[in-house]
Amino acid sequence: MGKMRAVQVENPKGPLRLVEREIPAPDAGKVRLRVQSCGICHSDTLCKEGLWPGIVYPRVPGHEVAGVIDALGSGVVGWKEGERVGVGWFGGHCGFCESCRRGDFILCSNIQIPGISYDGGYADYMIAPASALAHIPEGLSFEEASPLMCAGITTFNALRNSGARAGDVVAILGLGGLGHLGVQFAVKMGFRTIAIARGKDKADLARKLGAHQYIDSQAQDVAQELMKLGGAKVVLATVTAGKAMSATINGLSADGKLVVVGAAQEALEVFPIPLLMLRRSVLGWPSGTSIDSQDTMSFSDMTGVRSMNEIYPLDRAEEAYERMMSGKARFRVVLKMV
Repeated sequence: MGKMRAVQVENPKGPLRLVEREIPAPDAGKVRLRVQSCGICHSDTLCKEGLWPGIVYPRVPGHEVAGVIDALGSGVVGWKEGERVGVGWFGGHCGFCESCRRGDFILCSNIQIPGISYDGGYADYMIAPASALAHIPEGLSFEEASPLMCAGITTFNALRNSGARAGDVVAILGLGGLGHLGVQFAVKMGFRTIAIARGKDKADLARKLGAHQYIDSQAQDVAQELMKLGGAKVVLATVTAGKAMSATINGLSADGKLVVVGAAQEALEVFPIPLLMLRRSVLGWPSGTSIDSQDTMSFSDMTGVRSMNEIYPLDRAEEAYERMMSGKARFRVVLKMV
């Protein structure tokens, strides 16, 4: 079938190594993608550092994949060669666990994740189940589509399932890779959007993204500022700091929700009485399935929501990964294959 480039992790905590591999053929029910771009996500540490149980090495990371269908396995219907598609965190489901039998595929007990369960998008080609595919609108470039397959769907899907209605106060905690998309989605959904981050220097960015107000968490009491607005119906927490999340809870309105999408490593501190008295709640939201990714891209195409990206060629994947890990990227890092 010929050769392709791939960037693989050969053992836990090992470097990202560019190698040459045989181009794979798709099995039944799967397709082969000619990858055009792949975002680098912090969750790629699960592969690189061996943090997900059961990973088989060597493994090619990458779950923010945008490309073109290059070949169809037997039994694949509804898709055709040459179609522009993406593959995100949701990379397939088992179909027989209780969540799958209830139609809740993102909570599949045996969920497949590109770059963890099978080789992902840090390569010229990859194989994926047809069920994992999302159509990319013509109005989005591949580089624009890639971050929407994880950072985008995570914020978009959480907001649209939060219960907030147009005109409600919705706060986005954090203005990083997820937060800068969350602010844009919230504005376009018609929410009174409040951006929360550390430092006065983020105020201009918040306004550029469309936020109606900015709260500097270093200089202001976040909960008090939110309550001046009547309280937030939703706080979307995109940061990875439990303390910062906890500081927003007393700024929720009656029936307000703290929706957690940032994978913090420290505990939240929640006092029962403020929850009880105003029916406040704290919940998490996983990204979504392939149709949710497709909805995310369609909405972004229609409304002009775009990720701010730094682009690297595939042969600089190690450098690009370290740039993402440094926290200095503005705001997503994307590998471009061609």
